[in-house]
Amino acid sequence: MRRPVHGVLLLDKPLGLSSNNALQKCKWLLRAEKAGHTGTLDPLATGVLPLCFGAATKFSQLQLDADKSYEAIARLGVKTTTGDAEGEVIQERPVGAITPQQLAEVTRRFTGPIRQLPPMFSALKKDGKALYEYARAGQEVERESREVVIHALTLETIPTAPDGTALRIAATVSKGTYIRTLGEDIGEALGCGAHLSALRRVATGQFSQAQCVTLDAFEAMDESQRLACLLPVEALLHGHSPVTLDTDNAGRFLSGVRRRGAWHDEDRVAVYGPGAAQPLLPVLLGVAHVKAGELIPGRLLSPIEIQQILETRT
Repeated sequence: MRRPVHGVLLLDKPLGLSSNNALQKCKWLLRAEKAGHTGTLDPLATGVLPLCFGAATKFSQLQLDADKSYEAIARLGVKTTTGDAEGEVIQERPVGAITPQQLAEVTRRFTGPIRQLPPMFSALKKDGKALYEYARAGQEVERESREVVIHALTLETIPTAPDGTALRIAATVSKGTYIRTLGEDIGEALGCGAHLSALRRVATGQFSQAQCVTLDAFEAMDESQRLACLLPVEALLHGHSPVTLDTDNAGRFLSGVRRRGAWHDEDRVAVYGPGAAQPLLPVLLGVAHVKAGELIPGRLLSPIEIQQILETRT
């Protein structure tokens, strides 16, 4: 039987499983009523996949917008239809000797704001249809390049790779960056083309791979151990300034009414209220922003969600 579950599970997504399949598996294991993930990882990618349950789904967009860090292996000299090992080979070129100077120049070129053309094999939509649907039908449609930011980039050749010369890529990037496209573009800049043979997300926002649980380990746990793996909903609110309201103001805030106080202007505020039987342990009410001393409600938890979260503390 399904039940209300509220919190965040940091999953180390396994190879070969789609993000949605991983989500549905964990949702079933927790018997959770409501769940969502925070950004798709390709089936051939592994690593950090925050899964949101219950009230946490209201704040999943924050992780979609967060910077992310990846480690990838690009096989040089071979291009594929998808930009990774899942696609068909469409071009092969010889790989010449790559000098440290070349790598340094390519690293400089692809660090900072760059423009990327979204790949055809992606979930972006054109005229209401995902690009990958056009691609699977053998169609290529016009796309507009868009600006993304590569905050940090490290490139290192792996000359002893078993399938030919390869490149190790470590990158921290803004939202909307396609690492497959980055690998392809770097391959073109080196004059030989490339595709990704491995991809791992090592961090998203404030969450790192060291905090994650594998699906096998999660499946092997009993129910209480699985629930203990969940981070509280407010774990998603990293960087939000906390504001705690008294009982009267908390009730009005939850009704969507702005509150006034001696607060400085803030774009991101996490709002807490007294926790009923545990008034010294505040409970999250929702998020807001402050402008000219007014606390303006944003996404709010429902009274039922707050009560359910409180019940898990007893």
